[in-house]
Amino acid sequence: MKKIIFITILLSFVFISGSGQNSRSCKFYVGTFTSEGAKGIYLCDLNNKTGEITLNATFEGMSNPSFLKISPDRNTLYVVTRMPSQQNKSDGFVEAWHIKSDGGLKFINKRNSHGSGPCHVDVSPDGNFVAIATYGGGTTSLYPLTAEGVIMPATSTIINSGSGPDKSRQSVPHAHSIRFGPSGNKVYSADLGTDQLNIFNMENNKLVPAKQKHVKLRPGAGPRHFDFHPQKEVIYVINELNSTITALKNRKGTWKKFQTVSTLPPGYAETSYCADIHVSTNGRFLYGSNRGHNSIAIFEIDDGSQELKWKGTVSCRGDWPRNFALSPDGNFLLVANQKSHNITVFKIDENTGMPEYTNNEINLSAPVCIKFY
Repeated sequence: MKKIIFITILLSFVFISGSGQNSRSCKFYVGTFTSEGAKGIYLCDLNNKTGEITLNATFEGMSNPSFLKISPDRNTLYVVTRMPSQQNKSDGFVEAWHIKSDGGLKFINKRNSHGSGPCHVDVSPDGNFVAIATYGGGTTSLYPLTAEGVIMPATSTIINSGSGPDKSRQSVPHAHSIRFGPSGNKVYSADLGTDQLNIFNMENNKLVPAKQKHVKLRPGAGPRHFDFHPQKEVIYVINELNSTITALKNRKGTWKKFQTVSTLPPGYAETSYCADIHVSTNGRFLYGSNRGHNSIAIFEIDDGSQELKWKGTVSCRGDWPRNFALSPDGNFLLVANQKSHNITVFKIDENTGMPEYTNNEINLSAPVCIKFY
């Protein structure tokens, strides 16, 4: 009996110790531009007590793995890659990589992107489909997945049409992001070239334009990325070309705009372009990145109306914050600064939502995407 009690106590101690070790750090993958000096995808560890970052591993053999998405079961990493040349051709792929127990990656397979410049990828909530957007081709494609994460041939590719008033950036469609809705039966895609958030239904394993085909945004806005409110039927779209965020609300089955706000401080008149956007997991705060102003804009979300209230900006401590991510516990914000080749770490005040620089960073070539494991 004493032996059984001793073993039980010992196992409990090991479990608690192991849990404590795991709670002190979490892993994340970094997508990059190999055409700008990066070696591939980096695996890093974040100490979620101190905010320190360490490089864990480097996975080579990919060309410009610019955007990443992890499957719901955390067994597969999906990556969009593209060749540095052959512009205006179908020069890219969507790739599947098996995630090993230590975070290592093993190649599974890849499929053609059906459009040039693939820039965004998402996985359905049930893990049965992957969808991508191509900037150069202005296309969105849907691919079924096997139980092992293998990407099957695309079942549909939507080719966008239209243009916008900015002839240097909007002469043709530019699908810049794609995401499955929370329920999984709808897919949304922001097109920078046509100033639209396009809406699709999932029907017979294909993308089909919904009854409301799109939400038209302000001419010349250039919608890039978007995020969903975690509790309400609200979408926040960040617009690259005019540095704004537009809030949309679902009213009786129709998405309608109800607010547009600037991401830049009052009086700022220099060139800047928005990039990424994230809502905090508790739905209280929203963050957006400004490239040029090189900052993160912070807003408080009204609990009743879901309107955005300006709180200010913080310097991203780098150049060209193309992408950023919130840690799984919501305590840290990590910024991928593409041109200064560094990832900077900020601690988020849980009461005010304001990020404070921790003096922690890591130098990595051309980081453009951060995905926590």
